[in-house]
Amino acid sequence: MKKLIVSILCVMFTLNGAFAYKLVSSKELGHGDAKNQNIVVQCTTDTGKVSTTTCSLRRYVKCTGVGDKQKCGGWAAWKDLRNPGQNYSDWRSAASACCRARGLR
Repeated sequence: MKKLIVSILCVMFTLNGAFAYKLVSSKELGHGDAKNQNIVVQCTTDTGKVSTTTCSLRRYVKCTGVGDKQKCGGWAAWKDLRNPGQNYSDWRSAASACCRARGLR
């Protein structure tokens, strides 16, 4: 029974290690179509220590139309500001991918 509990705890810590970054700041700025949300996370090393390396993530309000017929609502996908070509559905997956690209967690 003890071995089973230890095994379960090890699996839980391993799964939690997938998101080993630290949220540094989160801000929502602007109004209407100029609204954006910014998040900065610090990555961690394989040993679990917080690194000085940060990842900046941003998403904008999603707008359709042009000029006076422009309608804004909902959010566009998250982007890593250092690699804006990739879209992410949530900031956690963007942070994880950003840290992994830098050889961290």
